[in-house]
Amino acid sequence: MELLNYEVLNKTGYSGFIQKKAPIKVLQFGEGNFMRAFVDYFFDISNEKADFNGKIALVQPISQGLTDLINKQEGLYTLYLRGSEKGQKVDEKRVISSVDCCLNPYVQSDFDKMMEIAESEDLDIIASNTTEAGIAFDDSCRFEDVPAASFPGKLTQVLFRRFKAGKKGVVVLSCELIDNNGKELLKCVNQYIELWKLEDEFKTWVNQNNIFCSTLVDRIVPGRIRDAKEVEKLEEVNGYHDELIDVGEIFGVWIIEGPKELEDRLPFKKAGVNVHVVPDVMPYKHRKVRILNGAHTGFVLGAYLAGFDIVRDCMHNDNVSGFMNKMLSEEVIPTLTDHLDENDLNEFAAAVKDRFNNPFVNHELMSISLNSTSKWKARNMPSFLQYIEKNDKLPVCLTMSLAAYIAFYSNDIQELGENGLVCKRPLGNTYTVSDDRWALEFFFEHRNDSEEELVKAVLGNTKMWDRDLNDINGLTQKVIDDLKMIHAEGAEKAYASCL
Repeated sequence: MELLNYEVLNKTGYSGFIQKKAPIKVLQFGEGNFMRAFVDYFFDISNEKADFNGKIALVQPISQGLTDLINKQEGLYTLYLRGSEKGQKVDEKRVISSVDCCLNPYVQSDFDKMMEIAESEDLDIIASNTTEAGIAFDDSCRFEDVPAASFPGKLTQVLFRRFKAGKKGVVVLSCELIDNNGKELLKCVNQYIELWKLEDEFKTWVNQNNIFCSTLVDRIVPGRIRDAKEVEKLEEVNGYHDELIDVGEIFGVWIIEGPKELEDRLPFKKAGVNVHVVPDVMPYKHRKVRILNGAHTGFVLGAYLAGFDIVRDCMHNDNVSGFMNKMLSEEVIPTLTDHLDENDLNEFAAAVKDRFNNPFVNHELMSISLNSTSKWKARNMPSFLQYIEKNDKLPVCLTMSLAAYIAFYSNDIQELGENGLVCKRPLGNTYTVSDDRWALEFFFEHRNDSEEELVKAVLGNTKMWDRDLNDINGLTQKVIDDLKMIHAEGAEKAYASCL
């Protein structure tokens, strides 16, 4: 079967949107599965729906990557967006044509091409996802390197070439998974300007003529389809061989921090896609962490003890899903309404329920359980404490969730091994709790405690929570009662008691 390219695609009779030619308006550092299923998808929709008329030049951020494959396929690849929307199974296919080419800047000719694009009148946007470690200052980088080893170093080289060509500034959209990614990237660029002793006028141009945006990205991208038989069936239907098939969930949202006028400069609002320019990205970060991530951490530990293994099955159980829904609607969302609209929060929570019910993803509870001590503190504790502050009472579900955390980490402890704390599931198999060693050692040391002693010790561990939670009125006894119920009646009935 022939490899996907424009000629081969045309021969198959593909009837979807395709744009073969357009000026390069976007330079993108990062050519992996996530960016192609997220950023490049949104620009592809913008070409179709908003007359963006722009192509993307991908830049391989390290010396090994997908450049050759992407160029062999002329930038084309098949994207499948799969999941659940309003309870309905969705499986959408789209051939993405927003990518013009991919460059490996460690090759001189591709480095030169990257610099040609830097000087182009058409270039308006630079996007990046070079992993969390990508936004870092490396003082061993030199301005003369081809290219600078670090991503911020490469970006500084590109921006300097553009400045010297007398071109306008660009919008920089940082998608790395760190807080304030855009601000941190600009900080690194300024460090390189100082290190390389570049002219003051350039520093002024970088900081005043370019917009460095911190962004929040949210889409699960499993990437390649690993079942060879499924790939064979899909390619038989498609009529071509695709080395770059990509898969993402149907849900996707991109929050971009920037001035209001950026909405009109970017094509996304006109295209009607789920991309939003906001003055501050942090409330949306809190929304994601406390609703999406907090829901996971809030129910999975007890659900695993109740006999469930994957998230989707939990959503089909009235007690577990009801527990999660009540936790979100009555205890988490009300703590976020000071900064975000309640309808927006409820819509996001409804999308979370769809995402957890994704028929294409078997998301294992044990994989979510990793490092639950720090996760519960970061994802659930803020909602827990703010609920108490607002209502002067304990949140029923979040308190039960805390008891479930203790139960999961202490259930019939067998041993503390190299890989973690080995516990025994009620009426079932052993399982290994994975977390920081000090947390595992704590539970192992307290393995013979009574329920009362264990709860007091856990709540009083200031290394876990940065405070003694026993000081919260009524919490210690309520967690003891909840833990006893989990042990006596099982976690599912304990969850049901909260409804």
